[in-house]
Amino acid sequence: MAETYAVVGLGRFGSSLLESLISDGQEVLAIDNNTEMIQNYMGLATHAVIADAQDEESLRELDLASFDHVIVAIGHNQQASILATIILKDIGCKHVIAKAENNLHARVLNKVGADEVVRPEHEMAQQVANRLVSPNLLNYISLSDDYSIGEIKITNFSFINQSLADLDIRSKYGLNVIAVKAHDQLSVSPEADYVLNIGDVLTVIGTSEDVQKFDRLVSGIKQ
Repeated sequence: MAETYAVVGLGRFGSSLLESLISDGQEVLAIDNNTEMIQNYMGLATHAVIADAQDEESLRELDLASFDHVIVAIGHNQQASILATIILKDIGCKHVIAKAENNLHARVLNKVGADEVVRPEHEMAQQVANRLVSPNLLNYISLSDDYSIGEIKITNFSFINQSLADLDIRSKYGLNVIAVKAHDQLSVSPEADYVLNIGDVLTVIGTSEDVQKFDRLVSGIKQ
């Protein structure tokens, strides 16, 4: 069953998010106080309305509490972002995701009740930095302050022709292997007797420190 989304603020992040949701076939309400911006998305969003995110009455009239997800994508106006988040939770919105500009802004959004806080520029910068520092770390997803998922390409010859059981990755490196990709074939929850080859991509989950250590090992980078 399709879920419903409302995107509050159509700056770079909000408009990109709206376009991605629409391309995935989701129902999306676009909200902004800029008439020209709303007109640009009239033909794309399911509905597009002009409204002030800091006006409680306006948000109540839109029945946002009935939406599955409401995303506060307001840009540099942190006051508007915080106030909108407070109002949305007060009127009963089930799941409010708020975009933060920095750590302090994120802390405040968490304090006022945001169900989820994202920092897209920070997260993208982290991914780029990880790729530059660890070119074999193909993808890296931070699950929390301490835990991550990493996709790591095997390029160290000392790891090939050994099975997952032989390597005993959980005991030796503190990681769980949740998938292996070889020649565009993905194996989820691979068997313990799977034998690794150069170029295989392991998807592992564990502490961020352990993921990065393991990446250096399988990449043949000295500690």
